[in-house]
Amino acid sequence: MGSFIVVLILITCFLLVAIVLIQNPKGGGLSAEFSSSNQFMGVRKTADFLEKAT
Repeated sequence: MGSFIVVLILITCFLLVAIVLIQNPKGGGLSAEFSSSNQFMGVRKTADFLEKAT
């Protein structure tokens, strides 16, 4: 049971770090490399949701 909670916390931590890196709108995060595809594929609404969630 204890190891399950540790694994769950680690997964949550990695997801939080990924969300923060992806949602950086100033070009310093991971979204900088996908900026052209964001407008092409309509991912801007997802970015807005991520900004509000964090």
